[in-house]
Amino acid sequence: MLDRIEKTCFRHKGGLRPNVMALLYCQLAYFGGAALILSMNPVLMAAGTLAMAHGMVIASYMIHECGHNTVFKSPRHNAMLGGALNWLAGGCYGSYEDLRSVHMKHHVDNADVGGLDYRGYLTRHPVQLKIVEALEWLYVPVVEFFMHGALILAPFLVREKKDQRSRIVGTIAVRFGLLLALLLYSPLAFACYLAAYAILVTVLRFMDALQHNYDNIITSAGRAGLAERREDQDYEQSHTFSNLISTRYPWLNLLTLNFGYHNAHHSRPTAPWHELPKLHEALYGNAANVVIPFGKQLASFHKGRVARVLGDPSETQGNRFGQRLRDGSAVGATGVSFLTPL
Repeated sequence: MLDRIEKTCFRHKGGLRPNVMALLYCQLAYFGGAALILSMNPVLMAAGTLAMAHGMVIASYMIHECGHNTVFKSPRHNAMLGGALNWLAGGCYGSYEDLRSVHMKHHVDNADVGGLDYRGYLTRHPVQLKIVEALEWLYVPVVEFFMHGALILAPFLVREKKDQRSRIVGTIAVRFGLLLALLLYSPLAFACYLAAYAILVTVLRFMDALQHNYDNIITSAGRAGLAERREDQDYEQSHTFSNLISTRYPWLNLLTLNFGYHNAHHSRPTAPWHELPKLHEALYGNAANVVIPFGKQLASFHKGRVARVLGDPSETQGNRFGQRLRDGSAVGATGVSFLTPL
């Protein structure tokens, strides 16, 4: 029975069990965490905040899997699952279709492609820039909050997205209504949800920050593509890095659904998350020019948290970025989450 379901519905052999387990886990962690938060017991609320945050992390990376159509055989079924999980991850202000389209540009064009030049805005407004830098120094992921907030406004400000206005109004009514109900029930529980969301955003930006030293390309909404940005696979691999949580204990990489095996993912984007460790081992092993030691990731994330607001364009050239990764002084990128398709 299960074999028949797997062959009929799931894209990859052996995909039923790991995908079902991941989906069950993210829902249990999210809704179980919510129950703990609503218990109003301080210890349980703290545990619930962490559980909910990690449930959203796994949901986010399952959305990424759906975007690559690695879960089900049917693109429609992947889209249905991805759209539903987008509500859990809090990225539902942007449509799943836009999310997938923008992320595919990232793969096809070998660039961080977006439609919002927040760096240009901050450069033109030095007071706002100083405020953002101060908050980022305090580890408040304000740039990511700004990008998520822009998703709400985009249908009203960007002509190409005006057909999404009714959808965003409905989404706002549901999401804001639930958040208001939570706030009225308990401001402390509301704060726990915000903390869980901030943890989600921080985990995603930590994983995104050092995986590429691509150019950041701003394109108008709805543009068909950036064919002139396409390069060969050698370019793609030399500008991609694997930020594993652990090479000694590979199971720890499941905390981010193996998203750290990023060279393997870019080598074969249709490989499912549960096959990436084996693919990575076959292609790279623990090659020093591919795998970033976790301690160096932490050092770079910490040291570059303010400079990352505007980025360092010099890191896209030559071997400077790779050298900085190895000594823990890389700046990296921010505002490039696949959950913010602008």
